[in-house]
Amino acid sequence: MSGGLLVAGTTSDAGKSVLTAGICRWLHRQGVRVAPYKAQNMSNNSAVVVGPDGRGGEIGRAQAMQAAACGLAPDLRFNPVLLKPGSDLASQVVLLGEAVDTITAGTFRQLRPRLAETAYGALAELRETYDVVICEGAGSPAEINLRAGDYVNMGLARHANLPTIVVGDIDRGGVFASMFGTVALLDPADQALIAGFVINKFRGDLGLLQPGLDMLRQVTGRPTYGVLPWALDLWLDAEDSLAYGRVLGRPAAPHGSEWLDVAVVRLPRISNATDVEALATEPGVRVRLTIEPAELAAADLVVLPGSKSTVADLGWLRETGLADAVATHVAAGKPLLGLCGGFQMLGRAIHDPVESRQGSVPGLGLLPIDITFDPRKTVRQSVGTGHGGLPVRGYEIHHGYVSHADPGLTPLLTSDDGVGEGAVLGAVHGTHWHGAFESDGFRRWFLTEAARLAGRSGFRVAPDTSFAAARERSLDLLGDLVEEHLDTDALWRLIEAGPPAGLPFIPPGPPPS
Repeated sequence: MSGGLLVAGTTSDAGKSVLTAGICRWLHRQGVRVAPYKAQNMSNNSAVVVGPDGRGGEIGRAQAMQAAACGLAPDLRFNPVLLKPGSDLASQVVLLGEAVDTITAGTFRQLRPRLAETAYGALAELRETYDVVICEGAGSPAEINLRAGDYVNMGLARHANLPTIVVGDIDRGGVFASMFGTVALLDPADQALIAGFVINKFRGDLGLLQPGLDMLRQVTGRPTYGVLPWALDLWLDAEDSLAYGRVLGRPAAPHGSEWLDVAVVRLPRISNATDVEALATEPGVRVRLTIEPAELAAADLVVLPGSKSTVADLGWLRETGLADAVATHVAAGKPLLGLCGGFQMLGRAIHDPVESRQGSVPGLGLLPIDITFDPRKTVRQSVGTGHGGLPVRGYEIHHGYVSHADPGLTPLLTSDDGVGEGAVLGAVHGTHWHGAFESDGFRRWFLTEAARLAGRSGFRVAPDTSFAAARERSLDLLGDLVEEHLDTDALWRLIEAGPPAGLPFIPPGPPPS
């Protein structure tokens, strides 16, 4: 068979990514050869995939997570178009894993036919390879100002004749109005593909919701396939940092007698914030994102995460007083961790004719290194060792590189080819590697060292925390939620038979184009 389904949403962060992953895990458990797909993703959280030519390429982190739900290694075709915002007006275009251009809203229209052709081609290949492809939309299908050139939502559904379900987040309020409005704003041909709804993040007595579900069916002629309950443990592999609250996950009680408090600076163009999720899986580690200098002063460990706009975000650190708070934290002997762009900010100077085109700007001066940006983007998976020979795996996505370092500076990591990576100077640590803290032994060493530097003598790492196991538990939970709370027989009929016939048109809807 060559079945398919599109999961659309009433808004961004309505639950499309997690529902897609849950359906994928449910089908995988049934022995179905299933693959995920998102035609276009706008996110600075990406994963590195080794392409057919052996080179590293990027896809959205959420699609890598969905691949794991399917029991698959990530594939560049799972997210053929990735837009990485570098400012409010411009984004880097990653096409089948490779950065090919930087666009604005105006130039995007010129490039869109090429992107659509690539996206449609990738989906066609996947449907020839797998029994089922579960597609995820982007934003809302009812963005009527963007419909003319859409190839991600209803444009994709119409091109591939995909039955479409619309998921809405009841926690935001107004879910029935947003679901009805989503359908009613679409033209007849698009509405004919909207098969029904799923409600996400419900808390309370389902009986109180039933009258609304009944009325939604009456006014749209479409069923609700199920109501997914609120689940606190679903926070790993967020598609975008905006999906995070202030505190990551649900911190477990300390293994020792003290907590370790970690403050992650929420940079304006934060990138691959998923790095700190691994720290948050450890019992007794409280990880929070913040923009408040006072919260850095109270933290045991401060993290400067990755950035898609290193120089601009460095300027923002200075404007907000956060740069001074970081310096005060380090002067007190407390640990600081810089990751990728955050690592680059720690040096003496950044020479950037590529990303910001501002030339040379002073860094924070906390490490004796200089950073230079190169037009060629480093995108690769990395393997090596950390302190004491502990194995570490990670990946790199960056334009900047260390162009000068003082002799004798201690690297944080050593790659398998013997090259030192990153730096350690007193309490300051930095690396270009993303994902390094998913390596359990290295994470435990680092947190133990951070606790020592912070004076948290009562903190102890748990001996058996596994990040990979935590991710699998999250994926299994998604599969459980789909099996237990959705009408999977009806979903299977959609996947197998396509859009139901005779779905009613809901006015006002624009006239057919």
